[in-house]
Amino acid sequence: MTMTSIDKRPPGLKAIDREMARQNADAIASFEDNGEQAKTVVASIRKTGRLLLLGMGGSHAVNRTVEPLYRAFGIEAIAVTLSEQLGMPLPIEGRTVLITSQSGESAEVLRWFTETGGTEDTFGLTLEGTSSLARSAPSLVGAGGTELAFAATRSLTVSFALHLAVLSALGDDPAHALSVLNAPADIDIEAALSAFDNVATVVTSGRRLQGLAEALALGLTELSRYPCFSLEGGQLRHGPMEMLGPKVGVVLFRGDDATADLVTAMAVSAVETGAPVVVFDCSGKPPVSGATMLSFVPATGLAAIFAMLPVAQRFMIAFAEARVENAGTPVRSTKITRSE
Repeated sequence: MTMTSIDKRPPGLKAIDREMARQNADAIASFEDNGEQAKTVVASIRKTGRLLLLGMGGSHAVNRTVEPLYRAFGIEAIAVTLSEQLGMPLPIEGRTVLITSQSGESAEVLRWFTETGGTEDTFGLTLEGTSSLARSAPSLVGAGGTELAFAATRSLTVSFALHLAVLSALGDDPAHALSVLNAPADIDIEAALSAFDNVATVVTSGRRLQGLAEALALGLTELSRYPCFSLEGGQLRHGPMEMLGPKVGVVLFRGDDATADLVTAMAVSAVETGAPVVVFDCSGKPPVSGATMLSFVPATGLAAIFAMLPVAQRFMIAFAEARVENAGTPVRSTKITRSE
């Protein structure tokens, strides 16, 4: 399996390269530019004590990733897909609602506002300040405008930075996360790619970092067109271990938090099945024998997310590039999903 040369790199991947080259700078600017709007969102969250995070695709993965960070503040935070909320809605009265859509134009976003009209505690999180979402609700707006490349990269990083602004307004110290954005880790991914040379599918998993695992699985599927999906660590343990073996690659995310030992135990069990295992590791704990470790400085929360995300992005891009001639150019999807 060989990578394409720079000259023959598919246009879709070149577009992703351009997004990724600016994502950390845009993320820092997004954090700095949204302090006041973040305070407005936090005032609502403190009033209601409940936060409903709505989104689709990569936006839902963002919501799943930050869900536990809000819960750590005693907030009843729930991440639900907009499609589920439209069909089987949770009550929105007495909740702060944060709708995430990088374009602000997804079909579900438009229908949600048409059907509900929103509430005074409804807010948006988007990359496009002139979008329907931004016009319909007070919004946190990321720097740099709409992401143009197909798979979510910059939009994820910028969205996390907007959440960093909100969490900072809640009282979280943003210093470590910002330091990671300013000095990203340079981690070699070749051993991880080699470990996955012969896999036919990939399953990603985590505990507190499960949302990040879901973001990677989505990107792997979109770019490589291989079946790649995500299962929370406990859910992977309860039965789906039966699928594991040499043809199923396992990617785990381990942070410096109370769930790290559970991720370690899963890594050990996955290695025993003969499955190639890659661990993105911010835990500071010893490596797992038999697994390919991608080790970072110990971190938790958004600092861990900002450390591991760009390396995970490089991994998914290289995995796809080795398998698909026109990786990055969708054949069955569009960047902005305008139908349900």
